[in-house]
Amino acid sequence: MLQSAISWAVKFCCSICLDLLKDPVTISCGHNYCMSCIKAHWDEADQKNIYTCPQCRQTFYPRPVLVKNTMLAELIEERRKTEAAPADHCYARPGDVACDVCTGRKLKAFKSCLVCLASYCEQHLQPHYESPTFKKHKLTEASLKLQENICSRHDEVMKIFCRTDQQCICYLCSMDEHKGHDTVSAAAERTEKQKELGESQQKIQQRIQDREKDVKVLQQEMKDIDSSADKAVEDSEKIFTELIRLIEKRSSDVKQHIRSRQETEVSRVKKLQEKLDQEIAELKRKDAELEQLSRTEDHIQFFHSYLSLSKLTESTESPRPNIDCLQHFEDVMAAVTAARDKMQTILTEKLPLAELTTRADFLQYSRKITLDPNTANNFLVLSEGNRKITFNTKNPPYSQHPDRFTRISQVLSKDDLTGRCYWEVERSRKAGVAVVVAYKSIARSGDLNACVFGFNEKSWNLHCDNSYTFRHDNHSISISGPKSSRVGVYLDHSAGILSFYSVSQRMTLLHRVQTTFTEPLYAGLFLGGSNGDTAEFCKLK
Repeated sequence: MLQSAISWAVKFCCSICLDLLKDPVTISCGHNYCMSCIKAHWDEADQKNIYTCPQCRQTFYPRPVLVKNTMLAELIEERRKTEAAPADHCYARPGDVACDVCTGRKLKAFKSCLVCLASYCEQHLQPHYESPTFKKHKLTEASLKLQENICSRHDEVMKIFCRTDQQCICYLCSMDEHKGHDTVSAAAERTEKQKELGESQQKIQQRIQDREKDVKVLQQEMKDIDSSADKAVEDSEKIFTELIRLIEKRSSDVKQHIRSRQETEVSRVKKLQEKLDQEIAELKRKDAELEQLSRTEDHIQFFHSYLSLSKLTESTESPRPNIDCLQHFEDVMAAVTAARDKMQTILTEKLPLAELTTRADFLQYSRKITLDPNTANNFLVLSEGNRKITFNTKNPPYSQHPDRFTRISQVLSKDDLTGRCYWEVERSRKAGVAVVVAYKSIARSGDLNACVFGFNEKSWNLHCDNSYTFRHDNHSISISGPKSSRVGVYLDHSAGILSFYSVSQRMTLLHRVQTTFTEPLYAGLFLGGSNGDTAEFCKLK
């Protein structure tokens, strides 16, 4: 029954995690896996675009779509409920400590014996609890490192500590190559080291308490910041609400003013129109009389009527329409437009950023800078985890790479710089160093103006020697400032701010750039001078 249960469990195990299938999927070659396991396996193959079955190595392209095998999942769940199979997690898997006594598929070890130098599952550990022979044996948590307790030279248990060489040895070593050395039992040395460990632990615990106090201070500061920000938002909303109310009132006043003027002007025009209509009617009447006179056949009657002709042709002067008066509301619109432009200018002004003054202010934006070896010129030797460069004309040439600077001793960082960030560069005493930010698209060879930092529009260069010189797009500026071996750089990419500082007991601004950065920026260094000169991106606390 047990063998059958184990056989069943093995059949329904994922060959990747070696556990019972979870959310099983069946791929086209017929093998089954946990959905998360095969997905993770193929995620690692995304770069190569080659997806294979871990068991039969059949290749698939494109990446297959994974669908849960509902029938298999239900079968596993039913068997899990009905079978009395031992828990699969009791068996040792890769990375686990296996029982040294079990045969076949080994169970996980429960304890290790420092005397037997063997590991045991719960069943095979029982003699150590029951037999007096094993009463003095020392049991520890199951460990894969038991062989480290055996002397590789004499194949004996190491129970002695050599203080002279600071290592564990066996009793044969104490009579051989460690003869005459200051040796004690490993237990005695452990007691001494335990005291030192206790002292170190106390110091660490004190530091933990100090740091926890610092955290509480920071948490309170965050609360204060949140409270201040909430109040600022509330106050700004009130101000803008008042401003909106004023604008709405002004809009209403302007509308009322326009309508009032409209009414006045329309009334004036109507009165003028009435006068003109009256004049037209009078003129039509006179025209009819003249027409009738012209048709009179009696000459004597014609002359009698003609005597009053001057009265008929007398003109009645009426005011003429003034075309210029049609531009009634241009002055109003000009005033409204001017008000809008002023308001737009005010509202589009950038809000002031918090001014950074102390080094602690800058350190909150500190960024770890790592140099890219593929960009380093052949005269530069990288060290300290690719943070430091040393000038050496005898350095063996690097392999060719399209990113490498070939004509000038300079190098770029591996990662780009985004947001607000700060870093510092320390140079050796006489080294001529250029502290740089540049676009990755800067040329690596060819025309010097295209690839040297500061001689093109793709880089900004502060050269530090006996004096300071800032250079960008082949334009240079001499800068005065306190001499220091350390230069700090502050960058706010989105705001277009780049600042260089002399760092000593206080921060002294050397030069600030306000521009618009169109590409991601990278930190860089130029180092020229004598062999052995160095420059290093500092570790900032």
